[in-house]
Amino acid sequence: MVEGRCRASGCPQRSGECRSKRVRHVLLALALGTFQLGACASEPRTPFTEADQMAALPTGTRSIRYWADAPVSAFQGAARRAVAQKGRPFIYLALSGGGGSGAYGAGILNGWTESGTRPEFTMVSGVSTGALMAPFAFLGPTYDETLRRMYTSGEAESLTQQPNPLGAIFGAGLFGPGQLRRLVERYIDDDLLNAIAREDQKGRRLLVVTTDLDAQRAVIWDMGAIAASGGPKAFKLFRDVLAASASIPVVFAPQLIDVEANGRSFQEMHVDGTVSAPVFTLPDAFLFGGKPIVSRGARPDLYVIVNARIDAGFEVVTNQIEAIAARSFTTMNRVGTQAVLAQTYNVASRKGFSFHLSYVGRDLPDSGGTGFETAAMRRLYDYGYEKARSGASWETKLPQIEVAKEAAKAAER
Repeated sequence: MVEGRCRASGCPQRSGECRSKRVRHVLLALALGTFQLGACASEPRTPFTEADQMAALPTGTRSIRYWADAPVSAFQGAARRAVAQKGRPFIYLALSGGGGSGAYGAGILNGWTESGTRPEFTMVSGVSTGALMAPFAFLGPTYDETLRRMYTSGEAESLTQQPNPLGAIFGAGLFGPGQLRRLVERYIDDDLLNAIAREDQKGRRLLVVTTDLDAQRAVIWDMGAIAASGGPKAFKLFRDVLAASASIPVVFAPQLIDVEANGRSFQEMHVDGTVSAPVFTLPDAFLFGGKPIVSRGARPDLYVIVNARIDAGFEVVTNQIEAIAARSFTTMNRVGTQAVLAQTYNVASRKGFSFHLSYVGRDLPDSGGTGFETAAMRRLYDYGYEKARSGASWETKLPQIEVAKEAAKAAER
């Protein structure tokens, strides 16, 4: 790729990177509500009530999902099924959102395998791009090559090609549902669902988070239970949920999921899980002081992979709407991630859980967070791979909290 200057700004970047950055800024501006005109042209939806919503179940399934902010009792039945296999510890992996920066998490997982220390996870959760990699992380090193290909082959870059601005203004998304859906369908097949169903029967758990826009709440989907239920409806629902979790609002069209309640059929609107939960570690009721959702003897090892930087970074922001929108979006996501990590770290400290965190460090330039430019994704993958392969990927303390503690001690002295 030749060196060139972006015609819009004169910046001396590689042409592909510059184009990717400009597209990313436009997408984020749209996602933050720059255009407010689309309601009059969208397809009508079947109306339903809040009571219908609360009673709704995906068509043809049993209860396979939970509100993230539900009482602890809502999780206890499901959590009892998540048991460590005999002689093995309870190990939980949480994968964050981050768009194309998910290449970092893919690199961490594959480098972890190469180091010879990667464990089998009792439970895996994924949000957004983390949801796309979660099934493969759950099934283990057999799928390492699939993860590498997903994030380094260049396929992901097609997700943001040929944008249709009218689709964002008058439709449901700048890129429509086609590109993202095709990516999901390319990698999620019958063999993968059958493998997940077998692991679910052993007591292992796979969770994915979406945001229900109708209810304005995070939804935790039990993907192992969906896979185990079998049949074409389960297969479709599994793909629907993965696509929904990665559907950045306005950028990609939301997923409309078929449900039934009170003798009626309608569709719920689900979008990117990061809207409500940038990373899902534990249910809100547990994070904020509720009773444990795992048995007394299960003391989890918690591993959290954040596909972004978690510390604040300085940058003089251009006084243009797309740059302001992009910076605002990444700042909100970073602050939300920090809050979840702080709560999780505090719970782990109180309960004696082992806490491990991996994130993109300052030694790698900020990638912008949501771009799908292939060269940038490959750099992130290689960076994560080398960190994990060398054993340098995990921190056992949360930097911000430790800095705050030291400052408080100094003030007392």
